[in-house]
Formats: sequence, C-alpha cells, structure tokens
Amino acid sequence: MEENQQVKVVNKDERTWAMLCHLSAFAGFIVPFGSIIGPLVIWLIKKDEMQMVNEHGKKALNFQITMAIAYIICFALMFVVIGVILLPIVAIFSFIMVVLASIKANEGKEFNYPLSLNLIK
Repeated sequence: MEENQQVKVVNKDERTWAMLCHLSAFAGFIVPFGSIIGPLVIWLIKKDEMQMVNEHGKKALNFQITMAIAYIICFALMFVVIGVILLPIVAIFSFIMVVLASIKANEGKEFNYPLSLNLIK
C-alpha cells in the first residue's frame, strides 16, 4: 500500500447505524411512507454525532424520495398500461439498491445510489 493512501477506520456503531439508515427503508412495506420516515428518523437522531450516518442518511433519504416519485409516476402510467410493466421493475431496482447500500455501509464504505435526485445536501 502506498504511503500517501489513507485508510479510514470507522467504528462498528457508526457502520451499524449507517446500515440501519438504508435498511429502515423496508419499513415502507409496513407503514405508508415508511420508506422515507425510517431513514429520516435515524438520520435526524444520529446525524450530529456520527459523520458516516449523516452521509449515508442523506443518500438513503434522497434515494427513497426519488423512488417515491417513481412509484407515483408508475401508478399514473398504469392508465396507459406501461405503469404495470414499470412498477415491478422500479420495486426490484429499489430493493436491490437498498440491500447493496446496506452491505457497503456495514463494510464502512461509501455508496452512491444510481438515478437518485440530490434533494437533501
């Protein structure tokens, strides 16, 4: 390893909370808008004391807001049939991205969601 390359060591608690920011999006299966409320609650509680949670929380929120917009568009497009095709694709994409982001957060690595609007900075 090169001398000028720095390794960032993140403690287990920070990694766990960052992972929970992403996984809490699955609350949307139980509670309406839970996919936004879950990451929002964890981010608001831990953002000031854990930098990693602040970063992952913003990314999780931005992605979940983007997915909520995509779901609304898919529902509207159901009247012209294409929404029936797009909705499962969006749902599978969202599920896979949340799992990948959770794994990366647990490893202490950054993860940038593709196609995510950058609403919360």
